[in-house]
Amino acid sequence: MVRRLRRAEGQVRGLQRMVEDDVYCIDVLTQVSAVTKALETVALQLLEDHLAHCVAEAAREGGAVADEKVREASAAIARLVRS
Repeated sequence: MVRRLRRAEGQVRGLQRMVEDDVYCIDVLTQVSAVTKALETVALQLLEDHLAHCVAEAAREGGAVADEKVREASAAIARLVRS
């Protein structure tokens, strides 16, 4: 996960240089798309980990804790879908 984030960070720095160097807009937009995809990949991995560990554990416990974890996960999914 950290490796992926570092890669995305490097891509964002590259974007900054491209803008500073007045690179052709379409080339910058192509790179923006790549950075967006990289961050989406990180987000999906985090969500998968959260569901597999936190939500699954809460579901085993049941009750209000499980309900809250499901609500949190649903809200996170909704945010990802909207972005």
